[in-house]
Amino acid sequence: MKTNPTPSGQTEEGSERRRQILEIAAQLFARKGYRGTSMRDIGLQAGVLGGSLYHHIKSKDALFVELHGAALDAAEERIAKAVRDQDGPWAKLQAACATLLEIQLAPDSLTTPMMNDFREVPDAVRKQLIARRDRFEDLFRVLVESLPLRPEIDRSIYRNLLLTQLNSTADWYRPGRLKPADLAAQIVAIFRQG
Repeated sequence: MKTNPTPSGQTEEGSERRRQILEIAAQLFARKGYRGTSMRDIGLQAGVLGGSLYHHIKSKDALFVELHGAALDAAEERIAKAVRDQDGPWAKLQAACATLLEIQLAPDSLTTPMMNDFREVPDAVRKQLIARRDRFEDLFRVLVESLPLRPEIDRSIYRNLLLTQLNSTADWYRPGRLKPADLAAQIVAIFRQG
């Protein structure tokens, strides 16, 4: 059986295997955290022996950074699309908040557990994660800048409080009474009062 090389030089089969390993690693990181997940765990779960795993993955640190970036890339794309479909600054903010909550509150969400593991990683990795998170937060920076807020409101504090609220929702949210879009509407209504 002949396989075609992908742009990265891997065969399609190798690329598919790598994708499977990434999915397994993401689930392990989400469940066990950065510190609790070893390359051996990933290899065992994926059915890949020692050195073979390093053919697909450079290092645990590089893997975590890649998975974190991929989760934020996907979230950023979904939020940007949701915002594009709206008119007016408050509607755009609500769409962004609803989409972020949908992502974070999904039962199989990998975004929230990976975002909350910054203290567990080495300093060099943390710097990369923070830089990528800051780029992600630029979406909200732009949205908050366009809001008609009172002049005495510090937009940086406003944005950070809003993101803190959105990012901690998974800690207290229980499915049932309100959907993520309903929560977003409530949160934006409260922040609009400020």
